[in-house]
Amino acid sequence: MNRSIRTLTVSATLLVAGCATHPSNPEDPYESYNRAMYAVNDRLDRAVIKPAAQGYRAITPQPVRNGISNFFDNFRDMYSAASNLLRGHVEDTLNDIMRVALNSTFGLGGLLDIADPAKLKNNKTTLGDTFASWGWKNSNYFVMPILGPSTVRDGLGTATTLAVPGPEHRVYENTDGGAYIYWGLNGISTREKLLDVTNAVDEAAVDRYSYTRDAYMQLRAKQVGAPLPKPSDSDANDMNIDELVAPTGGAASAPAGEVAKPAASAPAAAPAPAH
Repeated sequence: MNRSIRTLTVSATLLVAGCATHPSNPEDPYESYNRAMYAVNDRLDRAVIKPAAQGYRAITPQPVRNGISNFFDNFRDMYSAASNLLRGHVEDTLNDIMRVALNSTFGLGGLLDIADPAKLKNNKTTLGDTFASWGWKNSNYFVMPILGPSTVRDGLGTATTLAVPGPEHRVYENTDGGAYIYWGLNGISTREKLLDVTNAVDEAAVDRYSYTRDAYMQLRAKQVGAPLPKPSDSDANDMNIDELVAPTGGAASAPAGEVAKPAASAPAAAPAPAH
């Protein structure tokens, strides 16, 4: 019951947050709220999360960071299998299951990525993608607390994913404080992969909020097969959408926030939900 209440509460927040605003972008009717939340996330990121990610990069060797990232990606493949099953994509579902089976066994519990060299497709589909495949392709921009850029559709998928006990619970369910360690390391790992992207945004964008919004909305439109929105008068007019996907390991689907639950104010485009 508590989980159901939490899901309904988060979902209601997503739907109600943007009352009585006057947006400059038709896809951002909640701009007043979104800018305020972006500012809160940005302050948290600059004060705590980004320095933690920079320290993590500085003291952790690249092979170890790759192993940790692969470990969390293995769980994202589990979520991807469930999402593809809901979409009725049998081939992609079996592909995701094979990725999990291969990486969980020969990949030492997911620390090694065996599936990519085996040429198994890296789907990383989320519940937001499932909603889009059911017809909800266009959705308004929405900045989630801590998790950052999203849409109402993807945010609802993220809220549902957070509320339902997932396979990662087996990792920490019998450990005191294990959940904080799991999600904290997951977030720092995800944020570390986005450091170069956010640095580029800081250098290139006059209005970082508009740049991030336009980049995210164009990326998600491309991923779900919706018409590409026209960027507003921001520096995002010169963006290369494909470059925004690369830092997340090449997965061409799903916001990181949906499953990865990153804590970043930059485009968490490919993994969350993260989601």
